[in-house]
Parts: sequence; structure tokens; C-alpha cells
Amino acid sequence: MGTVYKKTFTKPLPADAEVFLRKGKRFTRWKDARGKTKTALLTTGRDGSDRIVVTAGTYTAKYRDGSSVVREQATGCRDKEAAGRVLSDLERRAELVKANVMTAAEDAIADHQETPLGEHFDAYLTKLAADETSPDHRANVRRCLNRIADACGFARLADLKRESLEKYLTEKAKAGVSARTRNLDRTCIIAFCNWCIETDRLSTNPFVKVKRANEEADRRKVRRALTENELARLLYVARIRPLAEYGRETVHRTKVSSGGNRRNTWTAKPLTFETIADAAQRARERLAGNPEFLADRERLGRQRALIYKTMVLTGLRKRELTTLAVGHLDLDADPAYLTLNAANEKNREGNSVPIRSDLAADLREWLQDKADAARGPADSLRFAPGDPTAHDRAGLPSEMLLFRVPRDLYRILDRDLAAAGIPKRDERGRTVDVHALRHSFGTLLSRAGVAPRTAQAAMRHSSLDLTMNTYTDPKLLDVAGAIESLPALPLDGVAESESVAVSATGTDDHQPLALAPMLAPMLAPNLDQPCKSLATVIKMAIETSKNEADPTIAVSTYAVNRKKPLTVNIRRTRLRGVARGRGG
Repeated sequence: MGTVYKKTFTKPLPADAEVFLRKGKRFTRWKDARGKTKTALLTTGRDGSDRIVVTAGTYTAKYRDGSSVVREQATGCRDKEAAGRVLSDLERRAELVKANVMTAAEDAIADHQETPLGEHFDAYLTKLAADETSPDHRANVRRCLNRIADACGFARLADLKRESLEKYLTEKAKAGVSARTRNLDRTCIIAFCNWCIETDRLSTNPFVKVKRANEEADRRKVRRALTENELARLLYVARIRPLAEYGRETVHRTKVSSGGNRRNTWTAKPLTFETIADAAQRARERLAGNPEFLADRERLGRQRALIYKTMVLTGLRKRELTTLAVGHLDLDADPAYLTLNAANEKNREGNSVPIRSDLAADLREWLQDKADAARGPADSLRFAPGDPTAHDRAGLPSEMLLFRVPRDLYRILDRDLAAAGIPKRDERGRTVDVHALRHSFGTLLSRAGVAPRTAQAAMRHSSLDLTMNTYTDPKLLDVAGAIESLPALPLDGVAESESVAVSATGTDDHQPLALAPMLAPMLAPNLDQPCKSLATVIKMAIETSKNEADPTIAVSTYAVNRKKPLTVNIRRTRLRGVARGRGG
């Protein structure tokens, strides 16, 4: 038979408490924050100090559950009779479990239904911390869950209703919130409910059938890749703009605002791609008397340009680049590469990323400059978390951060884009931001003819679709060149390839040719001119190599369309007819 009672606990003795005896027992008397006199029994703590005995305001039920285990559960009731009814319900459930009418898991789920939702949120976030998710991710999850609970009126697990969430998402859509943001809210609460099922807090997920919003029909921010010319302009501007800011010309304001500030009568001209070099030269002349500050501006500009270049040529995300340290680089290997710690990488895998030879040379020079600067003022050193005693290249600590990536890099990039004459948004509304540099990396891989599977590995993506469709800008691909590579289909019914076959069989006195060395480079995609058709290339090869003796060819090329890779392989065969092809 169960019972209900009020628990007692101890608290430290208040500073102004008065101790007195009553019927041989020690009591204390004090005034609380409201000035009300309080009296409590005194006891001795484990450390020998006096502590007051406090009785809880609500009752606790003590009973045996369906497994005959003694349990205590708070009833939340201040009335003893109400607490007794809660105890009766608990004992009834225990009897149902003993009679196999309900399972122990169902009984455990019932225990969690009336627990405040905030306690479940705290336990869920503790689980995310145990999974070593990033603090930023956990903070976002907490904000999302609290936002949904407040808007939908969810106070306990028993309040979780599908209709409430659908109403919330509908109101968000009417308020103009994007489909992607609404889907993030939906995903967050569904993941929480899935965890509740795993921990026997819920039997089913009430939100699993809530439909996702169509993100493709409501894309608010679409990034675009930068062209090679735009990237060159951006790096040039980023390199000299920190210095050029001190060489800007001034112009008088046409309209003077109220106030006595002298700055109201003039302003500095904005930097443009055409004027930034002259502004940098003027800055060098103005700062000639302060060589240390001049060198600092030069070094800052070089760092910004290197940040952009590293992101474009490695595909690193901003957070990954921010945590990159000197010890993560191996510039002496062939090829050079950098290693990402699993804790700093988005997919938590810890990958090695190859580095182009020209970028490796730039980074070597940058590390040498950092080593020279480190021998000067101590404030030029900045360390990543860890032990800064180990040393790496050029005598630098291996834990020293490679770059000081500013938190407001997106604002700096916007100013560099404006100075370089690169529009923030194109004619289709697509934007350029810091993450667009990673998009540029993926697009440049496709334009260079890199195999899709290799591009996927370079991007460190889990799916090929993400690499080819999301991170590849179809506008910059050589689609026209791919179309030109298709065979000619004349209207007179005589295919161009047939005339080539006549020549190849030797019926017009031509000998078999060794075409492999010249077909491969001519069929390969070219960024500057469209690809030539197969028949055209074979004609050119025949005209230039009539006396070659090897009658075999081996050509492999491919082109990428907008949806999936298209690979054309020409098997090694003798030129007794048209080269047989197989597409896939």
C-alpha cells in the first residue's frame, strides 16, 4: 500500500537567524525578504554546521510499480486528498502492468506526460552535447524548440498536437517566413520527438506526417558562383583596399546636414576598380612617415586576399578556415595538403584537403612573414585552443591560427565586391556571399572537366546530387561547347561520319592512322572555345597524320549537363569504319 508525504530538506542557516530552545529542541527564527518572521527546526549538517529543516510545500507519492520496485514521484499537489488520488492512479497503472494489460514501456511513457516540457528540452540538449554537436547548433536547437513551444502553447508532452504545429507553420507562411526556415522548425521538433520515442517518453511522433514546405518554389537566397575574371578582380581589390582606404580623395557635399561637425561639409570618394590603384599609391605617400602602420595595412590586405583564395581553391567553409592552425598544414608533401580536425569539420569526419602548388607557395611565404612578425611585438601572435609550446614551420607554434578570420567577413566581402565592380545580386536575383566562394570552387571543378565523383570527394559532400546541382552553377558551364560536340545531322541524308568512314577504311587511298595522341587534347573540354565534334576532329587528324602506322585509337572524354554527368567512351578499335561509341 502506497503513501503520500511531504519531503524535508535542509538549507543553510540565515545570517540574521536567532537560535532558541523549545521543549528541548533547537529552533531558529528569522525574517525573510518580505519581512515575514519564519521559524524552523535546527539540525546539524555533515560538516558540523547548523542547518534549518524545511518541509516541501507539495506531497510526494511512494508506491511499488509494476515491477515491484519502490518508487517516489512528486504529485505537485498541496492538498493531501488530491495527492492521494494521484497515488491511486499510480497504483492502478502498476496493477495493469502486473496483469500484462499494459507494458512497462507504456507505463514509463505515462510518467513523462505531465513533466514540464522545459525539463525534456534540457535532457535533449544534454544528449546533443554528449553527441559532441557544436555549441552553436545546440543554441539554435534550444531557440527553435522554445519558439515553437511558446507559439503553440506546448507546456507538457501531452500537449504536443499535430494541428497546433500545422497552424503555427501556416501562420509563419502568411507572415512571409521562407519555406526553408519553416522546414528547419519542423525538422527540429520532429528530431526532438524522435528522441522522446527512443527514451520512452512518447509512443509515437505526432508531427511525423506534417508535410514539408516546397523550398524550390520559395527560395529566398540563391547563391551564384563567381567567374574567373570576377575572382581575379576580387583578389586584386582585397589585396590593396585596406591600404587604399587611406588614399581616398575627398569631395564637397552638395547638401550639408545640420550640426557643427566639420565632416558634414565633405566626404571621401568611394573606391572603384579603376581608382583603387591610384588611391593605394596616394596612401603609400601619405603613410611614408609611418612605415609600421603601412606594413600592417599591406599585411592585412594580403591576408584577406589569401583567405578568399584559400576558400576558392580548397572549398573550406568559413568556420573550418577560422579554426585552421599552422600545424594542420603539410606544405612539404607532394602534393601539399591540410588536415581538418573532426571537431572543426561540418561532417565531423576529419579529412585531408589537397592544396594547389601556387596556393602552397603563397602559404609558405605567408608563414614566413608571420614568423618575421612574431619576432616583433607580442600582440602579433594569436593561438588556437591547445598547447602553444609545439613548433612547426618557420618556428611558429603549431597551434597558432593560420588566419585571423574576422567575424564580420561578410561585410568586408560586400565592400570588396563593390570596389571590384562585382554586383552583389545578378539579373536573376542570385547573391554573392562568403559561402558563394565554396560554390565557386564546385563550379570551377566542373568547368575544368573534373569527374563528378572526384568533385564530390573534393567538396566533401555526402551525395553527388548536392555537388552537381546545388554547388555547380549551370550558367558558367560550357553548355554550348557540349552541344557542339554532338554529331552533325545534315538534311540531305548523308551523314558526315560516313565520309569519314570511307577515308578511314582506305578506299580513297588513305592509310590507317594513329589518332590517339591528337584526338584526346582536341576532344577535351576547353574553357575558351567550344568542343569540336568527333567527326571534325577525326578529319583534322587524318589530314595531319596520313603517314602514321598505328591503326588504333583510344579516346575518353565527357561533358556535364545540367542534371547528371554524361560520359562518352570510344573503345579501342581499328578504323575499319566509324569509331563505335558507347554512352552512359
